[in-house]
Amino acid sequence: MFAKLNLSLQALGRTLMLPIAVLPVAALILRLGQDDLLGLPFLAAAGSAVFANLGLLFAAGVAVGLARENHGAAGLAGIVAFLIASNGAQALVAVPHTVGAGLDAASQALAVADFRAKSIARLGVPLGILSGLIAGLLYNRYATIRVPEFLSFFGGRRFVPIVSGLAGVGLALVFGYAWPAIGSAIDALSTGLAHAGWIGMFVYGVLNRLLLVTGLHHIINNVVWFIVGSYGGATGDLNRFFAGDPSAGGFMAGFFPVMMFGLPAACLAMYRAARPEQRAGVAGMYLSLALTSFLTGVTEPIEFSFMFVAPVLYALHALLTGAAMALMSLLDVHLGFGFSAGLLDYMLNYGRATHPLRLIPVGLAYAVIYYGIFSFAIRRFDLKTPGRSPEADGAPIRDGGISDRAPLFVTALGGANNLNRVEACTTRLRIQIADSALVDEAALGKLGARGVIRPGPGSLQVVLGPVADQIAGEINAVLGGRREAKPAEVPPQDLVPDGPASIDARLLGMLGGAGNIEDVHRTRDRTLITLRSPVAVAPRIEGIPDARAIAMIDPLHAHLLLNPAR
Repeated sequence: MFAKLNLSLQALGRTLMLPIAVLPVAALILRLGQDDLLGLPFLAAAGSAVFANLGLLFAAGVAVGLARENHGAAGLAGIVAFLIASNGAQALVAVPHTVGAGLDAASQALAVADFRAKSIARLGVPLGILSGLIAGLLYNRYATIRVPEFLSFFGGRRFVPIVSGLAGVGLALVFGYAWPAIGSAIDALSTGLAHAGWIGMFVYGVLNRLLLVTGLHHIINNVVWFIVGSYGGATGDLNRFFAGDPSAGGFMAGFFPVMMFGLPAACLAMYRAARPEQRAGVAGMYLSLALTSFLTGVTEPIEFSFMFVAPVLYALHALLTGAAMALMSLLDVHLGFGFSAGLLDYMLNYGRATHPLRLIPVGLAYAVIYYGIFSFAIRRFDLKTPGRSPEADGAPIRDGGISDRAPLFVTALGGANNLNRVEACTTRLRIQIADSALVDEAALGKLGARGVIRPGPGSLQVVLGPVADQIAGEINAVLGGRREAKPAEVPPQDLVPDGPASIDARLLGMLGGAGNIEDVHRTRDRTLITLRSPVAVAPRIEGIPDARAIAMIDPLHAHLLLNPAR
């Protein structure tokens, strides 16, 4: 039961990232349009439109992220459910008799309508998330439904927005009649966090980093960034910051010392602790990771480089993050971001922040602390961070195209038949897998993976960094539109029959000998081999003339990827 709940929360955390991905551009447009920058009201209004409709974005984004094939019909269904639920709930909200008292009939009607709209707007994000979840689940259940022939127009995917609309009516009833209780619960949560002060900030910071391991940190982030607190109709710490609330930004400010200063300093410490003969090989990787963290606030590739080899060090990193959150709160620093706590967001939102210069001494102190702790711990306990292992670590993932890296990932993940679903969030692949025992973690490491997490049976996460979404698309292209597992799926005119004699003797031995070869065909860039019995072959091969790698598309079909010069 716990495993199923964990997997469900994993799916929720992943789907929440799709609507959040639009916030950086919205924050950029909003800030550029404000008076302290370009002073262009139309830009400010354009950016504000996104923050004013977060519930709608979450309804569409969560539904698409949860639906099979991420189909757009689910997004439409999520929008339908949200619009019906939000507008229906507004009509049901009980309005206090004091609202509009003493006004004429027309003005009183406007006051009542405004009260109802603002009441439900406070619940826009949770209502949007629920609408998206319901629409995504209904899509997965009814996307292939068959209806009587005279109603066939409404069958299949067209049925999903219809049933989602009916579900929206149910949400309207719940939120409309239960609004006083829901509103009071949110107010109590906001008040409790406000009264918790620096202690609450510390707990949030520690939990944020500890939950990163499973990806569940997105859930608590969404609570504090988009729900807690209210200012002029805007809810959540992030939303209120961009709406001009001077008290907002507390749940974001503490990440800046860690992401801009602490973790880049940890990269320097890990580089200097690398073996002398391996430093040149890892220098580019550490520089890339440090710059990514400093400029954009993307830190997972760094954290996964030491999370599993030194869990105590990672626990200390979580405590230091909590301490940074508490310290920035005590210093009354309020900083916000549209994407993450990097230099770009710091500079963009400097004019809206409270005491932003206080970040500099705190950040420099954090750089010294992280460098000292990591340098001591790595050498004292001989931690095998990248650059200290007996074998050279994998290089950063390069943009090699679908024909190059995607088949290697498929092979390292156990073959096409082992992959039930491949998706991505910001920095990691999230995979539903048939048999986790077939996954070759060493091969994934050589392909650039920074960590492999197994949240539960049938679930796998591979930490790759910001390229994760691109690689997920390439893998799905191999599994779907470009699945060339069998010679019959390749255009006949591109196939050249061949035999076992054309295969290098060393490779032939790896494949079980000539007696295990059922069929061989050649194309322009690869040799397609069909086996009689499954074999295990490492994806990277050396010493085979004209060949750079072998991809096991499934247990009985191998693609020998040829060098371009062939």
